[in-house]
Amino acid sequence: MIDKSQYIYGIHAVLEALDAVQDIDKILLSKSLNDETAKEIIERARQLRVPVQRVPVQKIDRITKRNHQGVLALMAAVTYYKTEDLVPQLFDNGDNPFFVILDGVTDVRNFGAVARTCECAGVSAIIIPDHESVSVNADAVKTSAGALNYLPVCRERNLVSTVKYLINSGFKIVGTSDKSHHSYCQADYTGPVAIVLGAEDKGISPEIMRLCDTQVLIPEFGNINSLNVSVAGGIMIYEVVRQRLNDKQVPN
Repeated sequence: MIDKSQYIYGIHAVLEALDAVQDIDKILLSKSLNDETAKEIIERARQLRVPVQRVPVQKIDRITKRNHQGVLALMAAVTYYKTEDLVPQLFDNGDNPFFVILDGVTDVRNFGAVARTCECAGVSAIIIPDHESVSVNADAVKTSAGALNYLPVCRERNLVSTVKYLINSGFKIVGTSDKSHHSYCQADYTGPVAIVLGAEDKGISPEIMRLCDTQVLIPEFGNINSLNVSVAGGIMIYEVVRQRLNDKQVPN
């Protein structure tokens, strides 16, 4: 059950939240709502990069029995950042940026575990898409052991465009692939870098993989040959830390 403090319901309440630019994770909009109000909610949400899901009204009913009028906004537990705003700040501060991009990770436990490792390792930010991705809600913060209270999360509408922006900003993009013959230890992570981790069932999307400067392999010698994404993320993240420490750098 979702706690009442984690959502806002009703047409006017949701519109007011959008006007106030509150941190909304996503909006659930009844499929039966197709009037001008629905169009207004969708347009305002689009301008703020807030995803809108058209759902059966019964899905909203399961969250609240109150007069929701077919509209419910799930609130984010953190303030989302924009990659294009964060990157210049990091360079201006003299930092050596290190991002982790999660391409299609939907499991809140995996997301929380990756976020916890990122915060411990000094990662600059996690980047996630605004669709087919985990929600940064209270459960995610709890699973991360509070790391998401400190670690910036950038939520982007177009992950491909975001990766291209990072490339143009001087980042090396490194993706993990079981088809690569290049060990993850052989890549150079000492400069600005973004590590891409894909969903366990689909891996990194082909569009993102084509943008990777380097594809690396984490060797596996057992019978299962399927590392959990949070474990793979931990291996990759701390290889970056190891190389930067050897290069007399610290993450960030």
